[in-house]
Amino acid sequence: MSSRVSRRKWISLLASSTVVYTVAVAWGQEPREPRNHLKEPVFRVTKRIEPDQRMPIHPLDPAIKIAEDGLNRIRTQVIDYTCMIVKQERINGELNAAEYMRAEIRNRKSGEAGVVQPFSVYLNFLKPDDFQGREVIYVEGHNNDKMVAHEGKPPKSLFGNVWLNPDGILAMHGQRYPITDIGIENLVDKLIERATRDKKSDPEALTTQVRFIEGAKINGRTCMVIEVIHPEPKPYYDFHIARVFIDDQLQVPVRYAAYTWPTTPGGKPQLEEAYTYLDMKVNVGLNENDFDHAKKFRR
Repeated sequence: MSSRVSRRKWISLLASSTVVYTVAVAWGQEPREPRNHLKEPVFRVTKRIEPDQRMPIHPLDPAIKIAEDGLNRIRTQVIDYTCMIVKQERINGELNAAEYMRAEIRNRKSGEAGVVQPFSVYLNFLKPDDFQGREVIYVEGHNNDKMVAHEGKPPKSLFGNVWLNPDGILAMHGQRYPITDIGIENLVDKLIERATRDKKSDPEALTTQVRFIEGAKINGRTCMVIEVIHPEPKPYYDFHIARVFIDDQLQVPVRYAAYTWPTTPGGKPQLEEAYTYLDMKVNVGLNENDFDHAKKFRR
C-alpha cells in the first residue's frame, strides 16, 4: 500500500479472532534506552486500531497483503540503501551479544538481458569488540560467488583477505543465515513465505493471533507493528511471537524480532533472533566501487 490510509483499510478487515492492544513501554526482552552512539532500538506505542468485525477472513491476510505491497515497493522503488544493522541471534541455545555493523546494500535489479545490478553487500563491524574492524563484501555472481572478508584486529588480521563460500562452514560459524539472506528485500520475502505457510497450517485461525499497533517508535521514528502470536507450540511453527516494525515514512520494515515459547511455566518468551535497520538512507547512489574490496577495505 502507498499510504497510511490504505494500510488502515486492510487493518479494518481483521476477523473477530484478532486481538488489538496498547502498551506504553518496551515488550519482553527488547533492548533498553541507548547509552552510547551505537543506539539500540527503543520501542514505545501510543495508540491502537480497533478491528472491524464484519469480514471473517484469516487474521494473517492483512499482514500478508501489507508485506506483498511492501515487497513490490522495495523491488520497484528501492535501488540501494545504507544503514546500521543491529543483529542478535541465538546459536546452539545461547543468545549471542548484539552485533552492530554499518551496511551498504544494493538490491538486485533485472532487465530484458538479465541482471543489470547484482545484489551487493558491504559490512563494516563496529561491535562487539572482537569483531570491530571486520569488513565483508559479497557481490552476487562475482568472484566465483564468494564473499571476501578480513579482520580488523590481530592476530586474525594478519591473514589478510579471506575468500569464503557464503554458506560454507567458516562463513556460517556463529550465524543463523548466510550473507546472501541479508537486507530488507530478503526479510520481507521470508516473512511472506512464513506467514503463508502458517496460514495453511492453521486455516481456521484456531492457533494464530495477529495484532496491529500504530504509534510504535524505534529511536524516535514512528512505526506500525504487526505482531503474530502462536499461543501453543506446534511442529510447523517457527516462533511463539514475531514482531515486524514498519517505518511510517519509508514504508519498509526496519525491525524483525522472533521469540520462542517460555522454557518454564509462567516464564518469559525467549528472544530467538532480531534484526534492526537503523539510520536507513534510501537510494543514495552506491556504485561498483563501493563493493570493490581493493578500493573499499581499510588497510
